Amino acid sequence: MKGFITFGIILLCIVLVLAGIVIYVKNKVRKFSRQMFGTDSLTEGWKRQEEELSMTPASVSGMTRILEPQIQRDFPEFNWVQFKNKAEEALRLSLLAISMHSMEQMSDMSDALKEQVQGRILENEASGAREVYDRIRIHQTEIAKYEKKNGRCIITLQSAVEHIHYKEKEGRLLSGRKELLEQTKYNTELMYIQDENRANENHGVGLTCPNCGAPIKTLGVKRCEYCGSEVVPINMQVWSLQHFYEVTYQKV
Repeated sequence: MKGFITFGIILLCIVLVLAGIVIYVKNKVRKFSRQMFGTDSLTEGWKRQEEELSMTPASVSGMTRILEPQIQRDFPEFNWVQFKNKAEEALRLSLLAISMHSMEQMSDMSDALKEQVQGRILENEASGAREVYDRIRIHQTEIAKYEKKNGRCIITLQSAVEHIHYKEKEGRLLSGRKELLEQTKYNTELMYIQDENRANENHGVGLTCPNCGAPIKTLGVKRCEYCGSEVVPINMQVWSLQHFYEVTYQKV
């Protein structure tokens, strides 16, 4: 009988200790939740944080103030606002084309952009998946990089994008969330090819003045610095959007 009482006391002590630990942990979690999220429920706080992040635009790498003057020195006719709007519209239409499994809206885009979007559509069709982009909104676009090499000028634009994005197959969700917005970033490459024949070679631009034969050493130059004659860029004479890709997305 005495042993039974002793066992009962030990068991009661263990229960009280465990109860104390549970209460201590709950108080700590409650305190942490209040400090972090302003609510006693960690689950509710986490949900609020998730919803807040879904409404907060991603920050982009903005080098526009530094790089735009450099681009305009090379290309005086370059209109940043015009190309920013063009890039944003191209990105929006590309995502919609993937979502709609249709190239109809891509008729005015570059061949490279069409091939990329068509590739995504065919990839989804081959896997039997449905990829959806909805509620697309572009918050901000900035110039992130400007490169001149091998007969090409490449301007990388970075956009803060908001959308709903998910994949499903036979009614089963493969990735993403149907009801929650994502805040993400996309890079879009804007390319100017001055000499298409030499663009993939390693010895630079390689143009010469049609009047005096002097070398043209700088991409975008419109007149020879020696004789002043007009220099017409060879082959492709326009900027074109060539490629886009997602950089990262903000997600709990």
